[in-house]
Amino acid sequence: MRMILRLCTAVLVLALAACGFQMRGVAALPFDTIFLPNTGTGVGLDLKRNIQNGSSTQVVEDAKSAQARLEFIEETRQKDILSLTGAGRVREFRLGYRLIYRVRDREGRDYVPRTVLQLYRDVTYSDADVLAKQEEEEILYRDMRADAVRQILRRLAGAKTPD
Repeated sequence: MRMILRLCTAVLVLALAACGFQMRGVAALPFDTIFLPNTGTGVGLDLKRNIQNGSSTQVVEDAKSAQARLEFIEETRQKDILSLTGAGRVREFRLGYRLIYRVRDREGRDYVPRTVLQLYRDVTYSDADVLAKQEEEEILYRDMRADAVRQILRRLAGAKTPD
């Protein structure tokens, strides 16, 4: 039995190595310093942590000393009713998260032009579980915010230096 377990483990390790799997490593951003607004809470704080921990770029407190400035133009949440029960009660909601941002250099040229991120999650609703459903909504909003941060980081890594 142990021999079979070792053989299965070896096969899995070889398959993982053969598929080209590689740890993510450090993101290469096209600038050495960046200014982020609103780094106290929300998406600004998440983005600051990810840049500091996942790249060699430094987050600075002064916009004038930064090579790049990220500007959040709009950040909104929405909640729409998707379906109702026969009695007219809500059965499903669609949660939405919208973030509009851009990244500019000192002269106002775009590293990343005005970009709109829209994320949606569908959630069921029950009057019997009001508190649990409210907590589920907050978890889904946090998940959408984390997804938006990952998308911003990918776009920053792919940004070209403005000419």
